[in-house]
Amino acid sequence: MKFSESLKKNSDFQRVYREGKSYANRFLVMYLLENGTGFNRIGISVSKKVGNSVIRHRVKRLVKEAYRLHEDMLLQGFDIVVIARISAKKISYWETKSALMHLASLQNILKLNKEMSEIEKNNDFVY
Repeated sequence: MKFSESLKKNSDFQRVYREGKSYANRFLVMYLLENGTGFNRIGISVSKKVGNSVIRHRVKRLVKEAYRLHEDMLLQGFDIVVIARISAKKISYWETKSALMHLASLQNILKLNKEMSEIEKNNDFVY
């Protein structure tokens, strides 16, 4: 991950849960909090309810890889916590990528969404 670091401390996770804004879809929940730096920090949480250690680690790797490949599309300066739901047990990479990008667009941290909203604010287009 070239633009990001990992969240490791429990206190960092708790602060994001407490002060951050969350959105969810069928497979994932994403908490987001501004961190005041020029880079993102990401933490991934997969509960024992999802499955045994092999399944949990697989889900974590899928989320991390989907984030890594698309992190250049995201705005920087946020603490992000991604939580896998039980339905993520049999998730594919493509479903993981789609779920992660969906949550990023809901959180309004996709660069494309931000640029389009700025263009719409600056121009009075009539549709």
